[in-house]
Amino acid sequence: MPSNPRGGTSALARKPLALLGFMGSGKTVVGALVAARAGARFHDLDLMIEQEAGMTIADIFATRTEAAFRALEKELLPKALTPGSVVALGGGTLIDDANWRLVATQSMTVYLEVPFQAMWGRVHAQSGRPLIAGRSRDEIEALFERRRPRYEESSCRVDGDRPAEVVAAEVMRLWCG
Repeated sequence: MPSNPRGGTSALARKPLALLGFMGSGKTVVGALVAARAGARFHDLDLMIEQEAGMTIADIFATRTEAAFRALEKELLPKALTPGSVVALGGGTLIDDANWRLVATQSMTVYLEVPFQAMWGRVHAQSGRPLIAGRSRDEIEALFERRRPRYEESSCRVDGDRPAEVVAAEVMRLWCG
């Protein structure tokens, strides 16, 4: 494997890094930080979907349905998992077993583990999150609990309830060695 000047292997020689977790766990912020530090390409799967559809995720849910969103997600996921890339997965990407098999076999998976209360504090007032719209806190917590077992299957877990820079440094250490 090629090496980089800081030691370890170059970003392109590594498996992609897939960041898992519920909405509000910090996947996008941490992923961008890790990619910048590693000189790697960063893919936010939700942003890729918005670019492909030409509309926001909220608009996709409102005008096309969640099923249409999930179909785009499934189509774009393999394109995101390029060698050496950092990928922030949507919180529900891995509910699909085929998506999970692809991510688990082709990337290093890191679960950004954040207690529900902390995530709720980050996202409950945000607009543009279609899975929150019209749902109670209890309903969102139940959704988190249904998804959590899949997140916990990841190859690594990182305490995501800390400043993003601290989380990114730990993820970087795990991914880059």
